[in-house]
Amino acid sequence: MATNELKRTAAETYAARRTDIARLVDVLEMELEKYDQRAAAEPQRWDFPGTLDYVRTTLIDLVEGLSGMERRRIEEFLAE
Repeated sequence: MATNELKRTAAETYAARRTDIARLVDVLEMELEKYDQRAAAEPQRWDFPGTLDYVRTTLIDLVEGLSGMERRRIEEFLAE
């Protein structure tokens, strides 16, 4: 951990991490748009939906951990 991170308050660290997460979500959206184009160009390839299945599962894990919501309820929500 960098020295300046050791001097941060919990609130400052939270704000910094929250900003990082927002930026990463933006990058994820940009990468998904590029991935959409690649998948559309080769619709017969199963590795594209396989990769999105991995991303989906990982995002469900994150939502489950952050929200405390049961995985089953998240899956039900997605099925609506």
